[in-house]
Amino acid sequence: MTDIPREYVADTMAVVIWLEQRKLPLTITEIFEMSNHIDSNISIWIPAIVLAEIGYLFEKGRIETSLKDVQSLIESCNSFKIAELTNEIILKSFEIKDTPELHDRLIAGTAYTFNCPFLTNDPKIEKSSFVKTMWK
Repeated sequence: MTDIPREYVADTMAVVIWLEQRKLPLTITEIFEMSNHIDSNISIWIPAIVLAEIGYLFEKGRIETSLKDVQSLIESCNSFKIAELTNEIILKSFEIKDTPELHDRLIAGTAYTFNCPFLTNDPKIEKSSFVKTMWK
């Protein structure tokens, strides 16, 4: 991969698929693998709302990934960071008019605020004119 951005924002399913070791597109796998090295210069931001969704989906038995799994990922490698839900992110999220669902908008709003690629397979967000998505 050439000309790789140094920061990304990951949505819920990107994190879950990575942690559950399911098949990701090659580019996304490479980004996660590169960020998973101790000396990596790549950061993957995990929005706080993603943690809430993972907790909820795990509690409902819809995914195997737990909050403890995400915490272990963050503790094992300093490339994975939590993006707090700030006032700035909330305000920027409401500029995104082409993503109607609140949680998706807040997660996409993190990528929009940080101005970095958004790792998502959500077709509605992929069509957004406000964020640059990656899933190929």
